[in-house]
Amino acid sequence: MEKIKKGSFKMPHSLVIVALVVIFAVAMTWIIPAGQYARVENAQGMKVIDPNTFEYVESSPVNPLKIPQFAVEGYIKTANLIFVILFSGAAFDVITTSGALQSLIAMFAKKYSTKESVFIPALTLVFALICTTQGVNTFIGFAPIMVMIARGFGFDSIVGAGIILLGGAVGFSTGTLNVSTTIVAQKIAEVPLYSGIGYRTVSFVVFFIITNIYLVRYAKKIRLNPEQSPMYDLDKQESIQGNADSFDEPMTTRKWMVILTLFAVLGVIVYGGIKLEWDLEETAAAFIWMAIIAGIAAGYGPSKIAKCFVNGSKRMIGAALIIGLARSVSNVLTAGLIMDSTIHAFAQALGSIPKYLQGPFIYIANIIINMFITSGSGQAAAVMPIFIPLADMIGMTRQTSILAFNFGDGFCNYILPTSTALMGILGASNIPYDRWMKFMWKLFLIWVATGSVLMLGAQIINLGPI
Repeated sequence: MEKIKKGSFKMPHSLVIVALVVIFAVAMTWIIPAGQYARVENAQGMKVIDPNTFEYVESSPVNPLKIPQFAVEGYIKTANLIFVILFSGAAFDVITTSGALQSLIAMFAKKYSTKESVFIPALTLVFALICTTQGVNTFIGFAPIMVMIARGFGFDSIVGAGIILLGGAVGFSTGTLNVSTTIVAQKIAEVPLYSGIGYRTVSFVVFFIITNIYLVRYAKKIRLNPEQSPMYDLDKQESIQGNADSFDEPMTTRKWMVILTLFAVLGVIVYGGIKLEWDLEETAAAFIWMAIIAGIAAGYGPSKIAKCFVNGSKRMIGAALIIGLARSVSNVLTAGLIMDSTIHAFAQALGSIPKYLQGPFIYIANIIINMFITSGSGQAAAVMPIFIPLADMIGMTRQTSILAFNFGDGFCNYILPTSTALMGILGASNIPYDRWMKFMWKLFLIWVATGSVLMLGAQIINLGPI
């Protein structure tokens, strides 16, 4: 039996961390007074909170014995996302087994092996631009390929996952064009849709530059001193997915066909999400087609494709379990009737804050609220009916309040163990949550400071509706 050293501490498995968050949420339903706002239908037909109707109601604590039931409900409600994760793992196993990706990486690594200052910002920009309209969880299936690319260039798994997560964070959290966050909030606030885009674009550029400086510096440090990576021992133990020997093999016609299939299907997924309003069901189906077509291109028979499909899906089981359980947190808070109580407490505290700290305060308040409501559109519908009237009363522009919501709803999703985008990509990349946080905590504090400065700037210029 393995002995555990006295005084040693090992971070629990990510699934355990999320389970502890669920237990904490259940405990809070026994402590925090229950309360409710009335919901009304606004001019756009959306159900929103009436900020003048809050009242405390009879306590409704959640029975701890019902935690497994909430977990099952979480899995049911995230079934479409779980299928995307499983099928993306299946598709990428077919591709990596063919060796096409490894050979392609080796070819590019020889040419750009020391130019991380160019290719890292270029890749993060792609994800940042796409995520101005899409959620980052769209790219959970991309995680294995980005990790493989990063490791092929001599970096660690965190750099690969970071290219997606950090690039996507900048695009999504600055809210330039996002329909599910900015547009929902602007409809509730009754300001012109897509107004304020100039200042949000400035915010995009500022966050993009700061984030890439942090990521590139980290990547250079890991290239020079791999043992400084939080993932050093795990990356060393796990060979890159697929046949490692194929990194030394040249590209062939079949391999080029597999690569063409990969990028063609990924392009279709992005186009479908942006132009055809695809949901996760269509994305999951696209990954099934990727597995089949890539397998045929690689010269595999039906049984070989099926074997890869099963093996790839197995690797994603952990990520799927984490995501489903994370969803149960908001269900617990809603069932315990403490969601509205938490929002009401933050709203009341705003009146005692000095004028030019009110913008940063609303930003911080949205960060805390986002720990309980990780849905962007859900948080907008919950908090904007409260913060908009408060902004009117204290002389803050509605656009500034919307910007605070954008920042608060978005950036903390990349440290929260209840975030489906974060935990899905970490799970697909085989990165434990604690290893990610060793890399991420400093950047998050930088994001908070940067967002606070930008909020202060928005207040100074009285950020308007246009």
